[in-house]
Amino acid sequence: MTVIVSLRPVRRWIHQRQVSHRERGATLGNLYFAALLIAVLGAVTHKQISKIFWPGTPDLGILPAVALGLLGAGFLLMAMRATGPVTLGRPAAYFLLTAPVSRRRLLLPSLRLAALVAACLAALIATALAGHAAPHAVAGPLIAAGALLGVGLLLVAVVAQRAHGWARVTDRLATALAAAGLALLIADNLAVRSRPATGGWLSRPLLVTLAGSLAVVVAAGSALIVRDLARTPDDRVLDAAKTTGTIFDTAFGMEPSFVTDLVARRYWSNRRLRSARPPARLPVLTGQDFLLVRRRLPRLLWLLAATPIPLLLTAAPPWVAAVAVLLGAMIAGGTTTATVNTDAGNPVLLRLLGLSSRAALLQRLRIPVALAFAWSLIALVLMQVAGDLPGGQWFLLSVPLGVTGGVAAVRRARAGFVRNDLLPLDTPMGTVSTGPLVHAFAGPDALILGVPTVVAVGQGGPLTYTLLLFQTALALIGARAYLAGTTDPARVELRA
Repeated sequence: MTVIVSLRPVRRWIHQRQVSHRERGATLGNLYFAALLIAVLGAVTHKQISKIFWPGTPDLGILPAVALGLLGAGFLLMAMRATGPVTLGRPAAYFLLTAPVSRRRLLLPSLRLAALVAACLAALIATALAGHAAPHAVAGPLIAAGALLGVGLLLVAVVAQRAHGWARVTDRLATALAAAGLALLIADNLAVRSRPATGGWLSRPLLVTLAGSLAVVVAAGSALIVRDLARTPDDRVLDAAKTTGTIFDTAFGMEPSFVTDLVARRYWSNRRLRSARPPARLPVLTGQDFLLVRRRLPRLLWLLAATPIPLLLTAAPPWVAAVAVLLGAMIAGGTTTATVNTDAGNPVLLRLLGLSSRAALLQRLRIPVALAFAWSLIALVLMQVAGDLPGGQWFLLSVPLGVTGGVAAVRRARAGFVRNDLLPLDTPMGTVSTGPLVHAFAGPDALILGVPTVVAVGQGGPLTYTLLLFQTALALIGARAYLAGTTDPARVELRA
């Protein structure tokens, strides 16, 4: 017979052993420093933050506000599904999950913290939407309703974590919310609009009634979730603990490759693959990347859905949309660059194939360049059809932008781990570690090859053949220089 032990003495004993090495008052000092930092940053940036979340006059209509709300809800639900949301710290997962303690009390603190985070994030989204699109008289109930909706999405994610069938429905729901929000944004951007108006919103009494009804529903749902919290399977809790532990390791060690490796492992572990031969006409490494693209159909669909993003940035300065096209091309080219990272870390396959580093990298560049070309082509065509670009055949720039995006994606994949041994920089705001900065710019720095396009779009002039030829020559010369400078036909290693 299993005897349930009270959890509070166990946690108190573990906490005392964890903090026994600290000096007296160290925890209070950390809390004081955190509170002081928040106060100083708030005093310095409160005007800028108020302009972002609460402008003087509303500048959005009700349709883009609803679209942004759907986008925020979809991505918030995706984030909660990716992180758990019911989780444990790794020590508690190792030692307390199988211990004879109350499972509900063990998991309840993480549920409370997740509810607080979800409510705060949803309230921030609702505050921005209320400040930009709604009359300020109804902002209070609207923000409260947004926070309650955030908690409601959390409850849906908790049920999905416990039930495998409901998990698929929830993932599709999150995707549908994000897709609907993006479609509404595109429709609103393509439509002819006048000055944004604040009409069409519910009155304040109706919003108060709606917020009260949501509070009752969320309270009832929370009671049911807490009652059945102990039924959460151990493997789901362990997966969530692994995810949150990896995120904290990434933040503490400033090593983003931990998260990307976790995402890649989780993606491939949930897929059933069949043997397939690469096309015989393609080089062997290019054929491997081609098979990888075929097996990453969901990522391709997300990339296709993201092609209108530069079109949605037309309210910003024109050069912002051009930079978005370059960044999107680099992200699209990064679909298959995990193989480049594998080749750099373990060149055994290259030795068996008898390929030099230059030949291998040249083969690996083809699929990223093709994906970057396709993404930039669709984005430029959408912008030109919408009339957001000046005269000229701007879609022809997709060829040099594809080369630039592919080179940037491959360079990003070869960046390796963050070098934390570099000397820090002393700034007026404190010491800044240079290792994460260098790692963050490894890859995007190659996008400097697309500066002529950014300048041309920013100036608003028509596309000339001189610019087209110059941009194409610069991209090809830059790609050739990157290959010649970072590879050698006499060696195999692909390390940068």
